Amino acid sequence: MRIAVASDHAGFIQKAPIIEHIRSLGHEVIDLGPATDDRVDYPDFGDKVGRMVARGDADRGVVICGTGLGIAMTADKVPGIRATAIQTVQFAELCREHNDCNVIGLSGRFVPLELNEQIVDTFLTTEFGGGRHTGRVQKIMREDDPSFEGVPVDFTGQE
Repeated sequence: MRIAVASDHAGFIQKAPIIEHIRSLGHEVIDLGPATDDRVDYPDFGDKVGRMVARGDADRGVVICGTGLGIAMTADKVPGIRATAIQTVQFAELCREHNDCNVIGLSGRFVPLELNEQIVDTFLTTEFGGGRHTGRVQKIMREDDPSFEGVPVDFTGQE
């Protein structure tokens, strides 16, 4: 697989080891920066990875910031992306099995490198479960359609 990877300054310390780990698993890595740990804005790098995956230029993406939250939120705003911040191996497995997640956000400050490597392993090896989850993923993706007006809200019986 081709994996797009980027970080901000807070995730930079784990970016190179994560890239080397992904390469050691036999995957091609596209390093989208930054090149140094100088202060940068995480939305720029979440966007780069999200767009590369959405275009099909990468199969999956890994983004790293201090918490993994903001950079994953940014990637998830790109149409076609299902991104989330992940701090456990089990959540990595479930985001793939249930949600067909294609970008994960890692915490470079609060999660040790060894655990992030295990999370990446699980993210890259777990397949989408399909079945009952297929329709739910389709419902997630309808949010990308500007013509989708949302699920009707029924206030009957509420005060």
